[in-house]
Amino acid sequence: MKNSHLVREIIEVVALAVLIFVVIHFVIQSYHVSGTNMQPSFSVDQYVMVNKSAYLFRTIERGDVVVFHNPRDTNQDFIERVVGLPGDTIQIDSTTIKINGTLLNEPYVKVPTNPLADSWKVPANQYFVLNDNRQITDDSRAGNFVPKDYIIGKAILVYWPLNNLQFVDTHTNVFTQVKAGN
Repeated sequence: MKNSHLVREIIEVVALAVLIFVVIHFVIQSYHVSGTNMQPSFSVDQYVMVNKSAYLFRTIERGDVVVFHNPRDTNQDFIERVVGLPGDTIQIDSTTIKINGTLLNEPYVKVPTNPLADSWKVPANQYFVLNDNRQITDDSRAGNFVPKDYIIGKAILVYWPLNNLQFVDTHTNVFTQVKAGN
């Protein structure tokens, strides 16, 4: 009788371990911030938890911080902020950004400089992403829209170092006045 009880407990522990592995592997992912492109929102050597299932149940929104495969080299992953949705028109001059004619007031950008001023129309099923550190222009300003299929997930929590533990702020209030593009 004791052996069958022990076997059942072992099976339960193994099943729970497999379930935890599946959840961790398919639902969340860790991302290591290695550059300064998202400062001041994220610092070098922070670790961010990414919800890989976030967009199964909801749409990508302006302000979401996403981790995605680099469209030019899919072996490389980046973290950036979604600013433009499919159909949006983005206009950038040396210090400001307009989406569909609405001027953004971005409190997460410390130095509002845009060395690559231009205007873009975001194609269907693609997104316009920007670094919070606008001095680094390796983002959609260089013509690199991000296809929806390349988005790994939504950054939800900075968990390391522990003294920086915080939920990722999407600053949804920045984008509330923006009307949908065509």
